[in-house]
Amino acid sequence: MTPRPEISAWRPSVPGVVEVFHAHFTEHAYPMHVHDAWTLLIVDDGTVRYDLDRHRRATPGDTVSLLPPQVPHNGSPAGPQGFRKRVVYLDMTRLDESFIGPAVDGPDLADPVLRRRVAQLHTALADRGDEFEAESRLALIGERLGRHLRPGAAVADTRPPAHGVARNLRDLLDGRLLEGLALEEAARLLHAHPAHLVRAFSGAFGIAPHQYVMSRRVDLARRLLLDGRPPVEVATAAGFYDQSHLTRHFKRIVGIAPGRYARSSAAM
Repeated sequence: MTPRPEISAWRPSVPGVVEVFHAHFTEHAYPMHVHDAWTLLIVDDGTVRYDLDRHRRATPGDTVSLLPPQVPHNGSPAGPQGFRKRVVYLDMTRLDESFIGPAVDGPDLADPVLRRRVAQLHTALADRGDEFEAESRLALIGERLGRHLRPGAAVADTRPPAHGVARNLRDLLDGRLLEGLALEEAARLLHAHPAHLVRAFSGAFGIAPHQYVMSRRVDLARRLLLDGRPPVEVATAAGFYDQSHLTRHFKRIVGIAPGRYARSSAAM
């Protein structure tokens, strides 16, 4: 009996992301086809063998593959174990058509930093409420992809971290702590490239913008819990998507779940 493929697909609320697609195939082979979006692909198990522009390619687990829009390609397992892959489909706002030619010539990128960042992006995209983190990671990924495809080209603002713009971003994040702020909106307000904002903030304060926001929200949640408010109410009041979102980040930072934290205070 042929194993059924394991598939999950969704569209997150992140500008530029058309679809996220995770799959485990053992026998399925894609025929020649095209997408109208960029295909950003990593393989966690096995190897995908594919043809792109009449050239045979393969993407093992230590590479990142970027397949350009409107260029036919196929795909099949390179071995009997099949393959497990994670894909983000990106629209043309992330990489414009000028990058298509270089991506056809060199779609497979052996870059451990890029590979790690793409994996981290998938983790953020899988969690409702972590869209700001996904935007931040995607900005840095887009910048790094651009440098691979057009070495030496000015695809983003690459100036050293500027404390002025970092402080301005911090002020924006503080002012929109509960309702949240999209990275693209911050970039428009501060007249800076999104990737430059992320790097400037991280360089100035030693913490990524999304980590700063979550730590501030967790800090607020701690105070509300100690005031005696229930976790389900605190989640909304502190800017989290829901209680599970609060619990995940609270445990990551504080080390225990919000309910247990609140009960420890009541026992004193």
